[in-house]
Amino acid sequence: METPPPQTESTAPTDADIHAFKEQLGRPPRGLRAIAHRCPCGNPDVVETAPRLEDGTPFPTTYYLTCPRAASAIGTLEANGVMKEMTERLKTDEELAKQYRAAHDDYIARRDAIEVLENFPSAGGMPDRVKCLHVLVAHSLAAGPGVNPLGDEAIEMLPQWWKKGACVSAEPAGETE
Repeated sequence: METPPPQTESTAPTDADIHAFKEQLGRPPRGLRAIAHRCPCGNPDVVETAPRLEDGTPFPTTYYLTCPRAASAIGTLEANGVMKEMTERLKTDEELAKQYRAAHDDYIARRDAIEVLENFPSAGGMPDRVKCLHVLVAHSLAAGPGVNPLGDEAIEMLPQWWKKGACVSAEPAGETE
């Protein structure tokens, strides 16, 4: 599969990004810091969230997948047992386990660069199991290829969710030029 292009750095969310996020998830963003990756259609598909929500509640999911088409395709992978297969491979493939531990360290380092959450896990089951492919894919899209091996694998398994066009309109109705 042709994978979506990496984004070199997070960008500040625009009003259109915030509108798209609301349309994608059906709710306003919580803890939104930046757009960590853009879908080839131009909408955000991964956002970077603050380690703590506005009320101080810890929120360790630094990278949050927002595109409903990508999320649905990932849900299909999860339902087909991909997480269990990946977890089993971590028990027997020492090199994969080493790379996955490095992905965990990368995730923690990126979160800690924003704010340290003492004694909080990374996300997605890292470093010992696969608990959520959505988080692993979000991390891979945000960090770029080669950082999270299982997130990269999951991306390769996905259909090209962006080929049908944008999942939502980035402009509120009546506000287009």
